Amino acid sequence: MSSLELHTDWREASEPEGRARYVARDLAEVRALDVLGAIGLLILFAPVMLLIALSIALTSPGPIIFKQMRIGRDGRLFECYKFRTMAIDAEERLQHLLATDPDARREWALAQKLRNDPRIVGIGNFLRKSSLDELPQLWNILRGDMSLVGPRPIVRDETERYGKYIVFYCAVKPGLTGLWQVSGRNDTTYRRRVAYDVIYARKGTFWDNVKILFMTVPSVMMSRGTY
Repeated sequence: MSSLELHTDWREASEPEGRARYVARDLAEVRALDVLGAIGLLILFAPVMLLIALSIALTSPGPIIFKQMRIGRDGRLFECYKFRTMAIDAEERLQHLLATDPDARREWALAQKLRNDPRIVGIGNFLRKSSLDELPQLWNILRGDMSLVGPRPIVRDETERYGKYIVFYCAVKPGLTGLWQVSGRNDTTYRRRVAYDVIYARKGTFWDNVKILFMTVPSVMMSRGTY
């Protein structure tokens, strides 16, 4: 990518800057891309989303859509949507695992992810590997909570991992895809994920968004860093 620096010198990428220097992400062309892209993807994936909804309903008790409060631009909270991939007692399963399995506890502390996650049920593994669980976030994009491209939306507890660099995350809208997703995703460290978000917030442009969208297709098809 020509205008995004993919090398991640942490000190260079994360120098504090004034809020006024951030590139605005709600320019007319970016919003137009978001709306047109979200509508097009909803039409394209409507049959797939219906099949996913039916599969979840038939294989796992509980709601079809999982809703969770995430942090958006300027630190505003919003309700983020996903297809439910976990059991309804997922939190209890997680706490039991972390209390009894030191290896899982270390893995969770590093990335807030588990390769062998006991919470996932039904077709959850397939949905996560294919990233199809995130399709409901197209509604978040239409609502204006998210953009097609940006940092992945985080929960409140993750702000501690960003530290003082959370200001960069909050400078842009969270995205359905982003620089982190096309640069290794869960195969990278959380620290590098933060660095990618900082780089995008500082230097990302409309045309970088377009490039990232095109790069997302092979990344999703090859399931790079997804679990």
